[in-house]
This record gives sequence, C-alpha cells and structure tokens, in this order.
Amino acid sequence: MSQNKNNKTVWSTRITKDTSSIFQKVGSSLSVDKRLFKEDIAGSIAHVEMLFKQKIIAFKIKNKIIWGLNKIRNEIIKKKFIFNPKHEDIHMSIEKRLFEIIGDDAGFIHTARSRNDQVITDFKIWLRNSTNEIINLLNSSIKIIVKNAEKNIETIMPGFTHLKNAQPISFAHYLLAYVEMFKRDKHRFKNNIENLLENPLGVTALAGTTFNIDRNYTTKKLKFSHPTKNSIDTISDRDFVTDFLYATSVCSVHISRLAEEFIIWNSDAFGLIKLNDRIVTGSSIMPQKKNPDQLEFLRGKTGNAFGNLFSMLTILKGLPLSYFKDLQDDKELVFKSFDQIKYSILIFNDILKNFSVNKKRMFELANKGYTTATDLADYIVIELNVPFRKAYQITAKIVNYAEVKKKRFDELSIKEIKKIEPKLNEEVLKIFNLKNSIKSKKSYGGTSFENIKKMINKYKKELK
Repeated sequence: MSQNKNNKTVWSTRITKDTSSIFQKVGSSLSVDKRLFKEDIAGSIAHVEMLFKQKIIAFKIKNKIIWGLNKIRNEIIKKKFIFNPKHEDIHMSIEKRLFEIIGDDAGFIHTARSRNDQVITDFKIWLRNSTNEIINLLNSSIKIIVKNAEKNIETIMPGFTHLKNAQPISFAHYLLAYVEMFKRDKHRFKNNIENLLENPLGVTALAGTTFNIDRNYTTKKLKFSHPTKNSIDTISDRDFVTDFLYATSVCSVHISRLAEEFIIWNSDAFGLIKLNDRIVTGSSIMPQKKNPDQLEFLRGKTGNAFGNLFSMLTILKGLPLSYFKDLQDDKELVFKSFDQIKYSILIFNDILKNFSVNKKRMFELANKGYTTATDLADYIVIELNVPFRKAYQITAKIVNYAEVKKKRFDELSIKEIKKIEPKLNEEVLKIFNLKNSIKSKKSYGGTSFENIKKMINKYKKELK
C-alpha cells in the first residue's frame, strides 16, 4: 500500500480505513515492477522538465525534484534503497522516497500525470529496450548458424517428411531453414517496436488534463516518435504486450523445434550429431548416460511462453475501457517471457557452438529409403517424354523391385532396371548419386550447393 511522507496512503483523505493486510500482501506489485526504476525516473525527469518549460512549476522546484530523483536512482543502483512492500509499486516507492529527500515539493511531480500513463510510459520504454536486446541475441544466433552452415555445405543428409527419409539435402540447407525462421522472429519483434514508439505520457488517468502540457516535448525527450492520439485507448491498450508475448511464443516454437530435432538426431537410434560434454548432463544411476538436458529444457519452457500469452489474452478478452486492476499482471507476464526467451536464446547459442556432425552416418542414412526416387521420376518425364503420373508409377515399380531384392538404388544394375522400363539406359544410374541429386535442385530456394553458397553470402551481408 503506497504511503506519503506522513505515513498515510495517498488516498487516505477519502478512504479512512486501511486496506486488508492480505490484499496489501497480494495486491502489491513492487517485487515485480521494481525493475522499471530507471524508466520510471527517466519518465519523471522528462515530465518535470516539461512542466517547467510550460511554466507550470518553478525552476527551483524542477531542479529539486530532478536532484532527488537522481539521488534515488543512485541509491537503487548501489543497493542502498529500501524497498517497502507497503508502498505498493515502484512508482509510489520512488515518490515516497522523494518526499523524504526534498519535502512537500515532491508533490509537484504528479502534476498533470496519473499513475495510469506513468506506468504505461515506463513499461513501453523498458519493453522497447528489451525488444532490441532480443533482436541482437537473434542476430548472434543467425551468425552462429550461418557459420555452421558454411562448414557443412557438402554434408549430405536425408531430408525428412513424416520423419521418414524423403530426399537428400545438404545439412547446411537444413540449418539455413532456421535462419529464415529467426529472421521472421526478428521482423515480428521489429514490428512490435513501432507500436512502442507512441508516447502515453500526458493522457493522465483516461481523459487528458486541463494543464497546458506539451506532449511533443516529452515524446522527444523519451525518444518516442509521436504522442498517442486517444487518451482512453492509451490507458486501456495492451496490444503492445500481446504482440511481444506472441513474438516470444513463436520464437520459442522455433527454438523448440530445433531442440526436438537435435534430441532425436543425438539419440543412439539416429546418431547424426554428437553433443559436447558442455551441453549434456549425467544420470544418477546409469554411469554411461549423457543426457541432452539443455535441449529438453528449451523444448519444455516453450509451454510457459504460451501460458503467458494466453493469460494476457484472457485478462483482456472481456475487460471494459479503460483501466482496471486486472491489467497489473501484464508486467509480470512480460518479464517472465522476456527472461525466458533471453536465457533460452543464450542456451541455444551455446548448443549451436557445442555439437559435431557425424557426416558418415548422415550420408549412410541419406542412402536408405530410396531418397532419389523423385529424381528418377523427373528424369523419366524428361527423357521419355511421359506425364509425371506415369513416370511416378514406373518409379514406384522400380522401388518395389529394389525393396524385394533388398538393394539400394545405386546397387541396381541397368539390366534390372530395363526389365521394368526398357527405354531407360545407363545414364539413369547417375540419378541415384546423392551428390548429383542435390546439385540438380537449382530452383530458387532449393538445396543445391550453388544456391546454398549464394544464400550464405546474402546472410553475411545482411548481418554486417
């Protein structure tokens, strides 16, 4: 519960009884929102500078307030500030301390301002900076992936559909698929920043103010692009929150998908990659075990990101305009999602630096399951000038024959193939070469080595 220098709540003149002790305990958000102290002080300084500029407060009062706020910021940074849970939130905690430092003149700080616009202003500034931090981390992820891809351009692996061998691809091409995912994640986060550039400060509780304030001044001071246009919408708007929570959820999905694949590929059944000891843990009972716990951590935490998004959407779905106590939960949900996605990306980047590729095993697996069957069907279309569906049927018969004989495609003789389709000649045998198969996929976005090299160069330029 917030108190002023006289140890009474700011609303004690109107409400004479103390709030119940249990609600004082659960209703306080100080433990959550105290991480907004820098943003809150920056917003307050810009606000009082504007009040002085507009001749609403005197020069001496402005300087006293700014001096006091800077003193409070240093106290918090140096861990000398006493956070009292009775003061409800960081905003009232700072105001209470300001009264202790400079006296009654601290009361001018709230002129032409409400906690409603104050909170949203702080939150938007924090979220703007934090979103840029996530974007920078994703840039690091992309750089590491591109570096891994460059080392594995000619590493051949099976491409999967339904987790069944489908067509041979380059391992680099697989890795670059995640570059595209993380680029989209970056784009989502950058789009969110646009909505964070509207300045809420000055709309007060919900209706605006009678004071002659200059919202463009605080907009420039706090590095927003323009003031918000409707005071009611400003106070009730949490679209910027759901946008951030959605972006973190989708990014978490992408991390989780790669984590799942690496878990599978690291398994004894697949053996396509090996994890360095830095990113595995042991068993309490089985001495031989090396478990991919960090990958499982990433996969599991994705559910928390979804939960935070759904919680915020549920809070908003039936909420009338404009401010309600329900909205207090927005910061805790965002902070949890931010912390989680930040540490998930850091762990993810560490994993990308600490795995090795079993190239021999990848090639062996790519040679199983008749992965060049589509190449054979395409070849028959071109060479025999038949419709694809007919070529598909001829190829299926060759696959059936090879399967019965327990042979790979590259183990079949031309004589055996001619029994099924007499018009084919020895040239067809080249189709079964995995490297040739990959080289042939030159369509834009395809897995050919030539395409991959071009894309790697493109990504490198983008990252400069």
